[in-house]
Amino acid sequence: MHTRSAGDARRLAADAVRDGFEIIVAAGGDGTVNEVLNGIGDAPDGFERARLAVLPLGTVNVFAKELGMPTKLEAAWQVIRRANETRIDLPMVEFGAVESRERRFFAQLAGAGLDARAIELVSWSLKKKIGPAAYVVAGLKALGSKLPRIKVSAGAEQASGELVLIGNGRFYGGLFKVFPQGNMQDGLLEVCVFPRVSWWTLLRLGPRLLLRGTLPNRATQIIRAESVTLTSETRAGLQVDGELAGWLPGTFTIRRNGLRVIVP
Repeated sequence: MHTRSAGDARRLAADAVRDGFEIIVAAGGDGTVNEVLNGIGDAPDGFERARLAVLPLGTVNVFAKELGMPTKLEAAWQVIRRANETRIDLPMVEFGAVESRERRFFAQLAGAGLDARAIELVSWSLKKKIGPAAYVVAGLKALGSKLPRIKVSAGAEQASGELVLIGNGRFYGGLFKVFPQGNMQDGLLEVCVFPRVSWWTLLRLGPRLLLRGTLPNRATQIIRAESVTLTSETRAGLQVDGELAGWLPGTFTIRRNGLRVIVP
């Protein structure tokens, strides 16, 4: 079934689960995956009744890479037809003001600060022309603006930074291993806090990230927890699976082995 506007994939996925379909295929990028995931969650007992599968048709396809899905569509479709299932952790965020609190599940990652601002600035026409490089352009624009300071609280552990990333798996932005201990089956969120983000940060960390796909150990503060809360004294955006979802404050939790997925 084709989607025509934002929210269609979520509605169609929920309807498919209610109609008894046991494998729901998200044919698209990480934003489509997120909509389909939340559609499954909208159906009664949806995460027990249905399995999520991914046909990677998007710009970056981070979640598909995390699952090890083939990039060629015919090969990916054969994986889906074999219906090999595993269970992974299911993260969730509740965010926004008390009187208008929202909930969103996510598959791979979430973030606040620089990357949420960059996603807000992405030109969709440029994205169609140059693909993932559009996010780089938007990120450079975001570096030129004043960034909110994000406060991170995970029990006794506290941190703050201008960029906070929350991972379920290892990858961010493709095959960059920003979450070194990320594991989709350990029941923990991995929080990566960048205290400052500037042109100097980009020059210092960029070459290693591009060449090795990793960050220096001391470049960030890592917190691993079952629950984490992000707040900011100024307006700060929140992204989930590469799509702008709303605004902080936000509380993140994880349901261990809460999601059934199709894998190679």
